Amino acid sequence: MSKKLLSTVFSLSLVAFSSGTALSGTALADEAADIAKGTEIAEEWDRRDWGFGDTESHMEMQLENRHGDKSIREMRQKTLEVPGNDVGDKSLTIFDKPRDVKGTAFLSFAKIFDPDDQWMYLPAVKRVKRISSKNKSGPFLGSEFAYEDLSAQELKKYTYKWLRDEPCGELQCAVVEQTPTYENSGYTKMITWYDLSEYRQQKIDYYDRKGKLLKTLTSSDFKQHLDKYWRPYDMYMENHQTGKKTRLVFSKIEFQKGLEDSELTKNTLKRVR
Repeated sequence: MSKKLLSTVFSLSLVAFSSGTALSGTALADEAADIAKGTEIAEEWDRRDWGFGDTESHMEMQLENRHGDKSIREMRQKTLEVPGNDVGDKSLTIFDKPRDVKGTAFLSFAKIFDPDDQWMYLPAVKRVKRISSKNKSGPFLGSEFAYEDLSAQELKKYTYKWLRDEPCGELQCAVVEQTPTYENSGYTKMITWYDLSEYRQQKIDYYDRKGKLLKTLTSSDFKQHLDKYWRPYDMYMENHQTGKKTRLVFSKIEFQKGLEDSELTKNTLKRVR
């Protein structure tokens, strides 16, 4: 090969290498920008809920199997906001009806970097059962909500990446990919639609450990409390793999009831009313 041809080949190789490096650098910069934007959106969602103190909710859980058969449960939930960098909020869920689940109580302490602490009181056997950290992807009392869905969705439990903006009903939403960072999550990722007017989570797609779409949560009938805090009064979870559905319909949500930390302990589970 002549020296002139060698020089030409070498020059072309340098051009190709430089172009590839530039493209790679651009892609990395775009990726970093999407991560920063997704994180910023999630941080705004989280910031808007600071300072709520505590809540007490009354709701109806409607279960529907793939054949359309339905059953209904009545329940209450108490939530206590816990400020801090390594702990999350606490919640207590109590079932009132029907008779076969009456008195069942579920206590959850959200954590940031460690597995959540969760316990269930079963009145039929009169004992408190700890929920294993490896079992939090399992269904909560036969519903399409998993144990981990009922724990507080703390900001630092996920990494975030903005995907796109698009209409969601009459609103404009930012679509953000959320990847769990904690061990034993039942999901590889969640795709969340945040409306850009109030940063409420309008819809969440959950993907299972194989990366396939598992279920979708659609939230609606939002109401504002204390001129600041938004809560959905209708939460509809549809399992695309089984055809089962669960709907939570809230009749009342009250804020700042004076809930004490002493009311949300493992020792009080057996005595809840």
